[in-house]
Amino acid sequence: QVQLVESGGGLVQAGGSLRLSCAASGWSLSNYTMGWFRQAPGKEREFVAVISWNGGRTYYADSVKDRFTISRANAKITAYLQMNNLKPEDTAVYYCAADRRTYGSISRYPRDFGSWGQGTQVTVSS
Repeated sequence: QVQLVESGGGLVQAGGSLRLSCAASGWSLSNYTMGWFRQAPGKEREFVAVISWNGGRTYYADSVKDRFTISRANAKITAYLQMNNLKPEDTAVYYCAADRRTYGSISRYPRDFGSWGQGTQVTVSS
């Protein structure tokens, strides 16, 4: 199973930026669609963004569109989430995840992702 580790979270003021990274160990991510999800206290885990295994397709939740950018660097076995113009409602634990399938199509559903990181906290103050 792929082991994923997120980093880059922290405390930022509204309007600020953060860049999250997701590194893999024990396996290559180059054949897997990668996603970012988040979970705020008392709420269900929700989809944020997804990128296809070859980087050719991306898809975003409406709430983050035009503010967040997902990317990947297969040579470095890493996925990224650049978050700009952060809002207090973006406060959550952010998780990266790898698709269960190799060469899978993009998905926004957690059930399609088989490997998850431990999460990194993002807190946006007003």
